[in-house]
Amino acid sequence: MMYKIDSHHHFWTYNPAEYSWITEKMSVIRRNFGPVDLQREIAAAGVSAAISVQARQSLEETNALLRLAEKHHFIRGVVGWVPFIEGAVSEVVAQYSSNAKLKGLRHVLHDEPDPDYILREDFNRGISALKQFGLVYDILVFERHLPQTIQFIDRHPDQVFVVDHLAKPRVKAGEISPWAERIRELAKRPNVYCKLSGLVTEADYHNWTEEQLKPYFDVVLDAFTSRRLMFGSDWPVCLVAISYKDWVQIVERFCSTLSESEQERIWSGTAAETYSL
Repeated sequence: MMYKIDSHHHFWTYNPAEYSWITEKMSVIRRNFGPVDLQREIAAAGVSAAISVQARQSLEETNALLRLAEKHHFIRGVVGWVPFIEGAVSEVVAQYSSNAKLKGLRHVLHDEPDPDYILREDFNRGISALKQFGLVYDILVFERHLPQTIQFIDRHPDQVFVVDHLAKPRVKAGEISPWAERIRELAKRPNVYCKLSGLVTEADYHNWTEEQLKPYFDVVLDAFTSRRLMFGSDWPVCLVAISYKDWVQIVERFCSTLSESEQERIWSGTAAETYSL
């Protein structure tokens, strides 16, 4: 059996104030999700390891994820959060970088009211602090933010970036353009990787089809190749539209025509290399 790493999942203790983005239509995930829950899911799906990604923008969240990673061996790394726009962010990053389980950082850019937040000078100064500590930056944006994202990445040619959820194309509307052209342009930057995650939740939760998803997969496979693609579940968010095991099986079918070495890259090799697991 091929070794599999889930490069993107979340944990949370649910409360409506901190997780206001979980709408009534997403009521199935309005509960607590912890390591025991995930371990049960990955065991059933043949996945061996995982990377925990922040769901709250607080140092408390980063600390909590690092504690869980120390306690549970299958959590091989953490993508946390720091206050990127604060003047002392370099000192904060330096402090956290001493923890070997911290592999990267992220900010929930697509929730910022300013569509150009990613181009702010103070934010970019914060991002500049990551490379010296070997930390990855996960990019969470909608497809409409891709022009700004390309400008942002070009400011940091030596920083490793990972695009979460294929930059959230408009699957529900059935639109592939201009997302496809923009994601292909983004992929020309060799320091950018992409997660095969979060696609189903951009579709109609209850009326999507596997055939509807495949064109988006084909675009990123062609643009990034298997060398810069990695599997991610986006569990438990994915549960609003699909079970963990079913998403794994969809990706298995998408990858079935690839060589064994190409499949290995998507399932574990790319994540292990990118996040230094």
